[in-house]
Amino acid sequence: MSHDSQHCSFVLVADFDIDRGAQLTYQFPQPLGTDEGLIANLMLPDGAERQPADWTVFFLNQTPFNTIKPILALDNDDDENTDEDGSRMLYVINLVRTKLDKTARRGAIVKAMAICTRYPFVQIFKPVLLLALDDYFMNPSQDCLARLFDAVNAMDFSKMPLLTRFEKLIMRCSERQDLFIGRFDDYSPFNDPGTATQQTASGGFPPTARPTHRPTNSGDSRVSFDESVKGRAGNGVGNSKAAGQMRSPTSPSEASFSLDGSAVWVGDESGLDQMGFVATAASASSSSISSAARGRRSTDASSSSSQSHGAYGRPGEGPQSFAGAASAALKDSHFFHTAINYNEHLLPVKVPLSTFLEEVGEGSLTMLCTTFSPTITTMNGPLHPHLHTNGALTPPVIVLFNALITGKRVIFLGHHKLAENVSNHVLAACVLGSGSGVVLRGFIKRAFPYATLINREQWESVPGYIAGVTNPIFEAAGAWDLLCDIGTNRMVVHKDIYANHPATWNPTSNQLIIRAGTLKAESSVGSEEEVVRVPTKEGAAPQKPEVSAKQDHPDNIFIEDILSAIASHYSEAHIRAKFVEYTTRFVRIASHYEEEVTGSTTIGYPSYAYMERPGEKPRLGSGVYFSDDAALARELAVNAGRIEGWRRTECYRLLQTEGKQVLATKPIQGFDLAHQLSRLRYAKMISDGEAELIFRSISESVHTYEQVTELLSMLPPHLHGLQPLSFGLFHQQEVVREVVVDLFNELRAHPIGVQFLQGLNHFQRYAYVRQAHAREVRMKDTNSLSIPQSAFMTRTLSSRSESSLGGG
Repeated sequence: MSHDSQHCSFVLVADFDIDRGAQLTYQFPQPLGTDEGLIANLMLPDGAERQPADWTVFFLNQTPFNTIKPILALDNDDDENTDEDGSRMLYVINLVRTKLDKTARRGAIVKAMAICTRYPFVQIFKPVLLLALDDYFMNPSQDCLARLFDAVNAMDFSKMPLLTRFEKLIMRCSERQDLFIGRFDDYSPFNDPGTATQQTASGGFPPTARPTHRPTNSGDSRVSFDESVKGRAGNGVGNSKAAGQMRSPTSPSEASFSLDGSAVWVGDESGLDQMGFVATAASASSSSISSAARGRRSTDASSSSSQSHGAYGRPGEGPQSFAGAASAALKDSHFFHTAINYNEHLLPVKVPLSTFLEEVGEGSLTMLCTTFSPTITTMNGPLHPHLHTNGALTPPVIVLFNALITGKRVIFLGHHKLAENVSNHVLAACVLGSGSGVVLRGFIKRAFPYATLINREQWESVPGYIAGVTNPIFEAAGAWDLLCDIGTNRMVVHKDIYANHPATWNPTSNQLIIRAGTLKAESSVGSEEEVVRVPTKEGAAPQKPEVSAKQDHPDNIFIEDILSAIASHYSEAHIRAKFVEYTTRFVRIASHYEEEVTGSTTIGYPSYAYMERPGEKPRLGSGVYFSDDAALARELAVNAGRIEGWRRTECYRLLQTEGKQVLATKPIQGFDLAHQLSRLRYAKMISDGEAELIFRSISESVHTYEQVTELLSMLPPHLHGLQPLSFGLFHQQEVVREVVVDLFNELRAHPIGVQFLQGLNHFQRYAYVRQAHAREVRMKDTNSLSIPQSAFMTRTLSSRSESSLGGG
């Protein structure tokens, strides 16, 4: 995403004519060059005249039938969003409104206006569309389109930070509102206000540079420990003031500790000096947005005539924009705060900074899981191994997930429902299947959030389409594999699912032999048909394999956890993080399955356990982690059906082609980091040798900013953050404890690492600070340096505590 490119590519207007039907009235600044009837019908959904307002989302440059001509000269700075032919997906947010008018032939006027953009977060344009369509109702001319076009494109993104993949993963899993605050241009809390800092083109610190912390005195800093804790371990010793100065990238300094016996690490919990920050924000001047007049061709869709237009409603003529990082930091750094000045109305805009390409619009997993909760959803149709991982007890959302990843045709039906409701369910399904856009790709390319009868043949020809419809005729037509009725909470598997998608995997078949946690096929094969066939009698029709159902199935437990989190009002970000974890584990299990069946894998690390032999260098384990061989055999058997279905899809091929590149470009190289963290989290027993090698490998591989963010992105708060690494602080071997202190010191040299360290509980933080400070004192002793009086007091208190514990 470049800051100097257009935010709005087209503005479209459609009207409903009682004689001619839906008509595309205006296209600005030039014609799309595609089927105008198709666009008009997408903008005016069925039943729009019965609703006061409705929203739809659709895409351009998605398939040959909705590719615009000529291709816009958009910058191709994002390879993920660019097709092989160089065209880019355009996302369209559309508002349709019906106004009662007794003078009209049908008693109402129906008009729609749409913005075409290359940003997936199309919801940011809703407020300005509401104003612009009202303006168009009062004065239906293409001048309204020009004003909207100019206003949106004048929106200031110049100071918006561009986060890396790992920064996005960290931000989306945390509720802290000061994450990566130093990446905003207007204010950096780690430098003195008014001091110019070297910035990258995208804003913020260069990825490899370590920002220095802004020094503060002890009176200005806030203790990051609870005040009540400070007096607990002091044994009557008075609390001393702790210095709040953040250190340079070495080991913790004495100023970072209170020396009253409690060894409390202090520092600003938010990473900011509040007084200095507020002063900086208050003195930050608002920058006005100026847009130069641009000549362009404005085409009336109903005629071939065109004329030139200048800029309308330039923001520089109205109120000043408050776009700036200081205001953003005061609110929430998860968003970039800017504004759109339309007709002298300053509309605040919050641009989400952690959005991935498969996350379009306002699709909500919370909404999706609530709509198809097991307690209210009626499941109909045959069981299929690709879809039902737990037989008849498979949760509806898991059935949908399996249908999405195995490339089944999915329709969301909302009879008498708003098109917006249907569209949001389709967009949520894309989030579900892709693991919030973090794990898999290819779902948006086959998604049609609102689909019509006009182009039915075209979108039904897309393999594995995901469509949203409001017309019940689509259910009767039967050109689907899974029907999700959001109005009646039904989920129906098509009766001909086996004819359309033959299932040759049978969980009760003896063709797959699982022994000692290893899956073996009778022959070295690569497809489902070759792996296993459903046993049938000679000359008889294929039988439908039966899938066993268990109440304690992992999928059922997972959905129960999700529904419990929703009932407890956990955020949408938390729900998405759990599905990212679920999808990631599925891919890692699929990688292990593929390796067992074909002998190798192209979508992940090879699977092997930790190995330590006399005379040989120890080798860390790799691949998906299982608690024991029985769990390995059980999960491979459970997932085999949907894995084989997935391996036939374009989604799998996309991951396969990108897998090697992703592994080759990861900042942390040489070992499977996810496997090591899983061992620390879940292993019942780890040998001393493996523990030392795990912590040493991580510590020696984490030095640059990119390596720090990769590590922290795999330690989200909902998985207890740095807790797995903190276990090393209490290891029986001193060498392990020393390595973990080194690692935490490295994290502490980065602002984001400081915030993660602040997430440790008091006991873990105490252990780190005490050991880090003790080592610093030992180093001073070794160098024959004088010991400060404060450190001497700490040693004295420590010796007194030891003598008292010994019964003296």
